[in-house]
Amino acid sequence: MARSSDLHLSRPRWTTATACLLLTVMGASAGAQSTPSGEAIIKAMHDRYAATWYRTLTFTQKTTLRTKADTMMTQTWREKMMIPGRLRIDMGTASGTVTYIFADDSTYVIRGDSVQRHAGANYLLIAGFDVYRQPVERTIAALGAEHYPMSPVHEETWNGRHVYVIGAPRGDTLHHQLWIDKDRLLFVRGIAPSASDSTKSSESRFENYVQMPGGGWLSEKVEFYTDGKLRQKEEYTDVKTNVALDPKIFVPTIAR
Repeated sequence: MARSSDLHLSRPRWTTATACLLLTVMGASAGAQSTPSGEAIIKAMHDRYAATWYRTLTFTQKTTLRTKADTMMTQTWREKMMIPGRLRIDMGTASGTVTYIFADDSTYVIRGDSVQRHAGANYLLIAGFDVYRQPVERTIAALGAEHYPMSPVHEETWNGRHVYVIGAPRGDTLHHQLWIDKDRLLFVRGIAPSASDSTKSSESRFENYVQMPGGGWLSEKVEFYTDGKLRQKEEYTDVKTNVALDPKIFVPTIAR
């Protein structure tokens, strides 16, 4: 056993440079620990609103679309949502109504008597709505199936507000990532490679958030960009929450 005098003599002598280095390392470690994991952020989103988020939603949508001729055209869409996992969009087009039904991991496109099914979920439905009304594990799995990972995580500023970025390092605009408002715990931005050209980015923005009666929020303006160029804008009016909806409207005829 060492003597007390030996212990005293063996204590390290801290120089000013060493102390500064230690404080820097400790500060960096504390900063790294202050950013939660992607899974923790998803859980926080769920826990904040699980008891109050609306169960159904309907609204009329003014949709401005960029055409192949690089001009803008406007359509009226009507949307109905049953959370989690159900969204119906009836689109008024020049050739008639086209209906999209998103149901869990499938997308159905209905034109007249024709019904087409495509595999894949609507990640905006998952990250912007379902997250608040379904088990956390289900949300994480659903996002993973759409190629949105839970790491890495860093923090940014977006439209003057602090946000968490889940799925990509700082400066990355070509990989799947979710931007979550740090204070409100609301989805505000999503980035992914463009489906037609993986060297370009596809971006979704949820803006103009309004708090709904009884709880929950709704972004009343949604915009979509490809490589920074606006290709679609949605503006919502006649918004209603917690209205009675028949679940059958989310089941295409072919699947009934």
